[in-house]
Amino acid sequence: MKKGIAELVGTFALVFCGTGAIVIDQVSGGAVTHVGVSITFGLIVLAMIYALGDVSGAHINPAVSLAFLVAGRIKSNEVALYILFQFAGAFLASLSLKLMFPQIQNLGVTIPAGSNIQSFVLETILTFFLMFVIMNVSTGEKEKGITAGIAVSSVVGLEAMFAGPICGASMNPARSLAPAIVSGNMEYIKCQWIYIMAPVLGAMLAVFVYNFIKPNHKNSIS
Repeated sequence: MKKGIAELVGTFALVFCGTGAIVIDQVSGGAVTHVGVSITFGLIVLAMIYALGDVSGAHINPAVSLAFLVAGRIKSNEVALYILFQFAGAFLASLSLKLMFPQIQNLGVTIPAGSNIQSFVLETILTFFLMFVIMNVSTGEKEKGITAGIAVSSVVGLEAMFAGPICGASMNPARSLAPAIVSGNMEYIKCQWIYIMAPVLGAMLAVFVYNFIKPNHKNSIS
């Protein structure tokens, strides 16, 4: 339960700060900027890794938790708990933003700027890179050294900076689905299959590639 609460807090922080930056950028007429939004996502991931990494691993992402299950780095009976609390944290964050900024309809939702297939491919590749880095800097549920958080958060910020204007650079089903549903806009909800399937696919591919190029690194459940 402590791990579940940690994932709830971490995912709440990610969605509240990340999508909150998007919402405040809209309210303030662009004061935050796209670069500012990207940096916000990176910094909140960095903070949550250092704050919660020794409790739950700070997955704060259902795609990451599922990939860790496949990699044998999390117990199967914990995955459902992790994902449940991750979505709970994301929905609480989106509801909080909706209460504070009722005039903003999209709540920082991710939607394709171009075609669905373009965003699907982008989200798959982006999540692949993210999960590949995570696999390389983590051992079980604990990150290796102080640089692990910097590495993971840098990937998040980098990918949000260059790919965000096209696909939203979500890489996280909870981060995308929560604001879409809380917004109540069916147009937002209808494209969320991209932000559920693509991150999961990308994260799984990262695990298989990692295991292929580093066969001597045996995965084990912490």
